Amino acid sequence: MTNKMLKFTDLSKETPFKEDSKTRISNFNEIYKEFINDKAKSQASRCSQCGTPFCQVHCPLHNNIPDWLKMTAEGRLEEAYNLSASTNNMPEVCGSICPQDRLCEGNCVIEQSGHGTVTIGAVEKFLTNNAWENNWVKPVKPTSELKETIGIIGAGPAGLAAAEQLRKKGYQITVYDRYDRSGGLLIYGIPNFKLEKDIVLRRVKYLEDSKIKIINNFEVGKNATLKELKEKHDAILIATGVYKSREIEIPGSNLKNIYPAMEFLTASNKKGLGDKVENFDNGNLNCEGKNVVVIGGGDTAMDCVRTAIRQKAKKVSCLYRRDKENMPGSAREVTNAEEEGIEFVWLSSPKLFKGTDKVEEVLINKMKLGDPDASGRRSPEVIEGKEETIKADIVIKALGFDAENIPKLFEEPGLEITKWGTIKTDLKTLKTNIKGVFAAGDIVRGASLVVWAIRDGRDAAEGISNYLESKKNKTIAA
Repeated sequence: MTNKMLKFTDLSKETPFKEDSKTRISNFNEIYKEFINDKAKSQASRCSQCGTPFCQVHCPLHNNIPDWLKMTAEGRLEEAYNLSASTNNMPEVCGSICPQDRLCEGNCVIEQSGHGTVTIGAVEKFLTNNAWENNWVKPVKPTSELKETIGIIGAGPAGLAAAEQLRKKGYQITVYDRYDRSGGLLIYGIPNFKLEKDIVLRRVKYLEDSKIKIINNFEVGKNATLKELKEKHDAILIATGVYKSREIEIPGSNLKNIYPAMEFLTASNKKGLGDKVENFDNGNLNCEGKNVVVIGGGDTAMDCVRTAIRQKAKKVSCLYRRDKENMPGSAREVTNAEEEGIEFVWLSSPKLFKGTDKVEEVLINKMKLGDPDASGRRSPEVIEGKEETIKADIVIKALGFDAENIPKLFEEPGLEITKWGTIKTDLKTLKTNIKGVFAAGDIVRGASLVVWAIRDGRDAAEGISNYLESKKNKTIAA
């Protein structure tokens, strides 16, 4: 039989077609087109099937990447999808938004040898979307129904991944979410040009078809306290994510037209979904014809600058206190932003917001990189006497996210938190200090990647299942 793998010496790396920058900034459509069947097969055949699959090792979900690439190359697409979905509850989402350049693809052996990585993310996305098209994705049907009920607070990736895993075991699941749509950051935080919303809504419907009950517009602490939910369910999972915007304490911060990133992105995504958004409709959060300044260097900042340019901003500037090589976000996203006409002002930090009633200019300090900090990255230092001024009609703060005060919000002051405000859990079981209450995702680890949230949700599901089984066994023994 002809070997269908190890074709990396004969076949060059190809990525899905990307719309040219002038076309793509005119709309919010996803910028990458999908592989067709034959292209996915040929690109998957470039995998070297190495003895130590570093792609798998560096994936938070430890997806069995070499095996489903081999199946794809051999045309066994349904098997490849099933294997992919066995370790990942949202492979089409991860295929679109994971920073593969830092994870699986960045650690591909043939990439290290100079042949160009296998385009793992694009194949992963193709497999799942192809499975949907062929009706291979079926609602969960557990072998037996269990009487225990589990309440999950938060319909983001961690909560939804846990819900699916627990439903597979037969538990009765109710997901509570404070927003009017499920998906968390997937629906309101990530722009359409990176992840089209019908992909998220399709995944949510799949969970509802699996008899997972989702209650939207439900705020814990307002509609019910944590204690009241705990009395209603056999176990609780807190998977709220982190949404509190980090502030920048400089003079002029009280001026109008300075917004946190999530407020800006949520307004844009709601408009894309056809909602009426007052603060967008009145022009406040609409960047058309404006000078826009975004502060930050992560993926959220890239989402903001690329959204602003699609709203027909006059000019979009991104301030980052380090240089390009030290950007915390995906290098691919920075490249996309540069192609789309974003101006990056490297080694710059805001010193003062100027204006009378609303922001009109940003005075910035120029920076230099000094000695490495505790994380190993070189610390930015102010160059005294070197300042610049940038025009700004709107400023967007994309400095990261912190945890909200969950004990206060949920009326559960006894819930233990860390010094960072995240919920303290047992690292192995994800139990909190309150019996029967677990926590997972960003509310435990801090703001992180979607793929890590999925991993945490799966781990929490296992911890909850073990807890309920232990309780059941103790009751039987008694």
